[in-house]
Amino acid sequence: MSDIPSVETSPATVAAEPGPFPVPEGKVALIVIDMQRDFLLPGGFGETLGNDVSLLQQVVPPLAEVLAAARESGLLVIHTREGHLPDLSDCPPAKLKRGKPSQRIGDVGPHGRILIRGEYGHDIIDELAPLDDEIVIDKPGKGAFYATELGTILREAGITHLIVTGVTTEVCVHTTVREANDRGYDVLVLSDCVGSYFPDFQRIGLDMVAAQGGIFGWVADSAAFLQALKQPVLSA
Repeated sequence: MSDIPSVETSPATVAAEPGPFPVPEGKVALIVIDMQRDFLLPGGFGETLGNDVSLLQQVVPPLAEVLAAARESGLLVIHTREGHLPDLSDCPPAKLKRGKPSQRIGDVGPHGRILIRGEYGHDIIDELAPLDDEIVIDKPGKGAFYATELGTILREAGITHLIVTGVTTEVCVHTTVREANDRGYDVLVLSDCVGSYFPDFQRIGLDMVAAQGGIFGWVADSAAFLQALKQPVLSA
């Protein structure tokens, strides 16, 4: 046995609501949810629902900065894409028929068949394109854990803390945060790196995450997270 005493370290922390969020070395993953052309570009599924896609495009610059910093810091980076098999066998009829879009999932639009895997519109926008060695998870539902390998990937990597970004705040982001919370992960949502087509939903969705002492997780802006990545790990 070594006579050298073990040294405990204190992780960097993010100034967040409802309190500091720890960033333990080697245990943090950045999740980038559904930053796809079909949701962010004119002519995609988001616009067929009558939405102003420019509201989601505001997320891109701060998220690009966070993504670059996460890569430089060696964080595990995971991207997700919502979409379906070409035969729509993994798309429940209720989802396929819901709402009154001008075009439905599987229809041909300006970016190919809407929300169909392998189509141009289904893929992630160029500004946030995954690197060759980054994980991309294709999911058929709103949450990133449902019918995917995400849970296994996180467990095998020893991840305990998630930094969640992407779109939309009240739908796929919120569903994933709730799924992660139920699975025991500590989750930080970056407020300017998630977006909604509805400003009220954006505000309320973020408030819901951190309410009641952090019922689902923590909320901070990207500047606070980037500052935490610059903090030295302190020896205790």
